Amino acid sequence: MNLAGIAAVAKTIRSLSIDAIQQANSGHPGLPLGCAELAALLYGEILKHNPADAKWPDRDRFVLSAGHGSMLLYAVLHLAGYDISLDDIKAFRTVGSKTPGHPEFGVTEGVENTSGPLGQGIAVAVGMAMAETMLAATYNTATRTVVDHYTYVLVGEGCLEEGVSSEASSFAGHLKLGKLIAFYDENRVSIDGSTDITFTEDIKKRYEAYGWQVLQGSMYDVEGVADLVAQAKRCTDKPTLIMLKSIIGKFAPKQGTEKVHGEPLGVADVAETKKNLGLNPEEFFYEDPAAFAYFAEKKADFARREADWQKEFDAWAAENPALARRWQAACSGEADGAHTDPVYEIGASVATRTASGDMINAFGLSRSYFVGGSADLKGSVKSGMACDGGTYTPENRAGRSVEFGIREFGMACETLGLCVHGGIRPFCATYLVFSDYMRPAIRLAAIMKQPVIYVLTHDSVFVGEDGATHQPVEHLSALRAMPGVQVLRPGDAEEVVVAWHIAIESTDHPVVLSLTRQNVPVYAKDDANWRDTIRKGAYIVRMGSELPDITVLATGSEVSLALDAAALVRGKTVRVVSVLDRELFEMQSDDFQRQVLGNARRVVVVEAGTKSGWEGFATSKRDLFTINQFGVSGSGKAVAKALGFTAEKLADLLNG
Repeated sequence: MNLAGIAAVAKTIRSLSIDAIQQANSGHPGLPLGCAELAALLYGEILKHNPADAKWPDRDRFVLSAGHGSMLLYAVLHLAGYDISLDDIKAFRTVGSKTPGHPEFGVTEGVENTSGPLGQGIAVAVGMAMAETMLAATYNTATRTVVDHYTYVLVGEGCLEEGVSSEASSFAGHLKLGKLIAFYDENRVSIDGSTDITFTEDIKKRYEAYGWQVLQGSMYDVEGVADLVAQAKRCTDKPTLIMLKSIIGKFAPKQGTEKVHGEPLGVADVAETKKNLGLNPEEFFYEDPAAFAYFAEKKADFARREADWQKEFDAWAAENPALARRWQAACSGEADGAHTDPVYEIGASVATRTASGDMINAFGLSRSYFVGGSADLKGSVKSGMACDGGTYTPENRAGRSVEFGIREFGMACETLGLCVHGGIRPFCATYLVFSDYMRPAIRLAAIMKQPVIYVLTHDSVFVGEDGATHQPVEHLSALRAMPGVQVLRPGDAEEVVVAWHIAIESTDHPVVLSLTRQNVPVYAKDDANWRDTIRKGAYIVRMGSELPDITVLATGSEVSLALDAAALVRGKTVRVVSVLDRELFEMQSDDFQRQVLGNARRVVVVEAGTKSGWEGFATSKRDLFTINQFGVSGSGKAVAKALGFTAEKLADLLNG
């Protein structure tokens, strides 16, 4: 091990970090100063990676869960040879740069995950480690190994205080993810001071209770850390937490205090820090030539490891053409099998969650890389796959049904990790009301443009007896308010089929499927080409007339309610439109919208949720037939009656 080279890299990481943060007048110098040796060791000696090919499929993954320390990552990626220049470093935290304030996937080469909201990084890393085991079980053979890599993650106190890290770490221990290795930057300092003011639990015992191996050492004992990683790799049936005692803001005058955590050091302290590092205080963005020489010596070895893998992969593909076709399909998102969409008879009564379950099984047949599960609700949300080879467990890594447990936030993060890893197309499922628990991870998926599919059932007050706590009213509005999230609310089983196709075809955004618990009728459609029209967000279910008096825009189970109400209206023609995707419909041309609305003098909106976002569609406030209060306990029909949300009440409104 070239200790002098690692020291040069660490020194340069510190130099670049403090100058970039000071120049931006914004940032977090504490972590880069405190963890520089670890970054140098990881990218120089431990990680299996090739800076010349940041997307090598069998690379090790590194997630900086403590994303506020982004300059640590940018600096080491720059030195290692990734596509980050010194000018990019100098542009830290400026608009349009490759070095934003927190690491962002798709913006910066070598960044594996958008991180910043603490705790989500380690949870996403759990999903990445899950993906590695799934792919290894699928593609590796008795004679060839094409999937064999580790997932590393750096966490701080903040990550471990956030509840999602507990959810994900518990799950990782249960799953015995031996190729997940987390480094804990144990500096015991947070923004408000010592962590002793809020965080005094025994982390070692906590993680041992989760089923992890826990090792301890010093952040600055480079050879010792390398030995700990080697020890972690020998433990194949437990993830490992390596607790490394460190000094936040090391070498800064105020090292070891909260003063170096989340703000630039200041001109005077930058100069003093440089003196402590043996650098010239008058020289800015200093780069030690020995750091580049160190990585230059590694360049051939980095390339050789990928070339060796490519030879193994080519031999594997030649010997296993069927598996190779599956690999290619997973990479391209194409089907590698066949399925027939379910067919439903007009007049049948089918819950849209049930139709969704049919489609999950259909896509399970046609896409061997389609994986998913629920938060302890498989039977209720219909998330199981009969063709899945069983449940994913430590003993059955090839299983494609995942039992995430009652950990909705963790589940959403882990599903994101499965997706961003590559080679897996995941979905996760729970009740719509619990999307509140998942929202930060759904937002992160949208920022990262990852096509995770969220199956959210029991989507209205028609849930019934469980009462207000389980009856969503504001949740559709909240999800629609999130940029980049496509929300689909099909009205019957036939629409579910199309909605699932839309979801599976997505490549650059997450999709929410909002589905009913209760049975709803499969209705006849007046638009003969409705399967095409609905892909624009809305279509005409019941024409009424070419120039209707009233057009009703409805979603989900309320489409059939609107049809029932329209049948009660006398003396007026009523058009009923199913709005599968409100935002998509709103994006269409004026001509298309007029065609669907039929130039009706009056437009009424019907949705069993809050009115938020619908105001621009309805002719007047009184034409918003929505629910703007919490529900009550009782049967679905009784709740609807108590809230005045019935076909009869809607008919009264339409007649008014």
